[in-house]
Amino acid sequence: MIRLNENFVNIFENTQRKPQLVHNITNYVTVNDCANILLAMGASPIMADDIKEVEEITTICSALVLNIGTLNSRTVESMIAAGKKANELGHPVVLDPVGAGASKLRTETTHRLLKEVKFSVIRGNISEIKTVYAGAGTTKGVDADVKDAVTAETLDATIALAKELAERTGAVIAITGAIDLIADAKKAYVVKNGHCDMSKITGTGCMLSAMTAAYVAANPEKALEAAVCAVASMGIAGELASRQVTNNQLGTGSLRTLIIDNISTMTGNTIETYAKITLIP
Repeated sequence: MIRLNENFVNIFENTQRKPQLVHNITNYVTVNDCANILLAMGASPIMADDIKEVEEITTICSALVLNIGTLNSRTVESMIAAGKKANELGHPVVLDPVGAGASKLRTETTHRLLKEVKFSVIRGNISEIKTVYAGAGTTKGVDADVKDAVTAETLDATIALAKELAERTGAVIAITGAIDLIADAKKAYVVKNGHCDMSKITGTGCMLSAMTAAYVAANPEKALEAAVCAVASMGIAGELASRQVTNNQLGTGSLRTLIIDNISTMTGNTIETYAKITLIP
């Protein structure tokens, strides 16, 4: 395994030079966080989920995020319409299958989306990704089942699963948790940035999916590496924020704000210094 930070500095800086307008059909728990994290990284958000305008909005954007966190029947149709329009235009589409496996509606919607829309990236926790892979899962609410956790012992098997799913869907597969794994059909990266405190607030995964869309839109020929860079940058922001919270005796509300702050002040040097990325061919 080798360190490749310099490559990811280039991805980061290219994203900074090419600000993207990202259409988010996302959940109402974290919609404001997703908008703010995109602004913090220099991109722009737009949130539109009415069937009467989603195709038009998708047309003026450069990427689309479909997040099923607060799923309802109305927005399912909007997601399908926007996804098909994005495919027609050649825009990257990111799927965040929040809570897939926790209910029949979520699981069935996830698989309908996969059938009708081509995704550039599918990002979720290990239980959600296993549901995407197998058609059913044991997701506990919107959190991963603890017995699914990616560990050193299960890493090889998880990489094999991710590569097979990438081959099947044509998407980059990003599995995030204590150990982050991002793969296409041929190779995988492991990212070991982040902090356990990030699980104490809502929205870090949703924010990451929004960021990933902007990264991939700015680096369309390097979707795998763009997704890796997005994952690493969020992890670094979480690490730095956790340290600031501890040093200043702050709480979880400050942690959320500091994650956004650290994304807004991140530089290529931050990626070079802190990213913990390894390639597994």
